[in-house]
Amino acid sequence: MLERMTSIIGHRGPNGCGHFVSGPVGLGHRRLSVIDLDGGAQPMVEEASGRVIVYNGEIFNYRALRQNLKAAGVEFRTKSDTEVLLKLANPAVAKWAHDLNGLFAFAL
Repeated sequence: MLERMTSIIGHRGPNGCGHFVSGPVGLGHRRLSVIDLDGGAQPMVEEASGRVIVYNGEIFNYRALRQNLKAAGVEFRTKSDTEVLLKLANPAVAKWAHDLNGLFAFAL
């Protein structure tokens, strides 16, 4: 079913398609490559925490956020704003989303 749903919106993201299913949770994504053309495939999984994200939009200040995270010792595999959002999103810190500047939607 998830594959069928993402195929229906294929025109929204012709550059890639991905799916993640774990128990009753399923995340699907269609990608329009704009930033990090080779490294931003989704759903993106952070192995250390087990968190998974699908994201659409643009975080205008992702470069500055990335630099702050790198200065704090966070390592990155890609140059994508998706990975910045995945690393920044911290359920233990209530105000992390206030740092975001952009137009976006995501499921984490």
